[in-house]
Amino acid sequence: MPESSSPAPVPHQPSTGAPVIYKEKLWPNAWMWIIAAGVSGAGILVFAPISAAAGYTAAAVLFAIIAVLLILSTPSIVVTDDALTVGRATIERRFVGAVQQFRGEEATAERGTRLNGLAYLCIRGWIDPVVKVDITDPADRTPYWLASTRNPDQLTAALTRR
Repeated sequence: MPESSSPAPVPHQPSTGAPVIYKEKLWPNAWMWIIAAGVSGAGILVFAPISAAAGYTAAAVLFAIIAVLLILSTPSIVVTDDALTVGRATIERRFVGAVQQFRGEEATAERGTRLNGLAYLCIRGWIDPVVKVDITDPADRTPYWLASTRNPDQLTAALTRR
């Protein structure tokens, strides 16, 4: 049987053992949990004609499913001396170029009208600031990474520190 040609899984954290300079989890904010509760509450309306118990059970199950999906899909940003990991992507620090941070309307423009279709994105709608990290690897077609962050100043400082 031939070996699988599927790519090796990308580690969620750098495996180099280098000390972590910066780490952030992009957890959902309170509004996302309120929306999850509202959506799961629709289960009561759907199953109420059967019985109230079935409606409340459906709402609880829906909320549990949504909560698990929100938690499991929460990406991390990790900066070490050797690597930068954003979500599922990792790149060596030597290929990290200029770093810019954007807030408000500038951040909206970076996520929208100024966005390059080849850029790697790790953005969350509930986090306004974004950091743009230029990629200098000549073998990589990705011009830059755009990542949401709640602490753009700290992330920028960690990436520009050498």
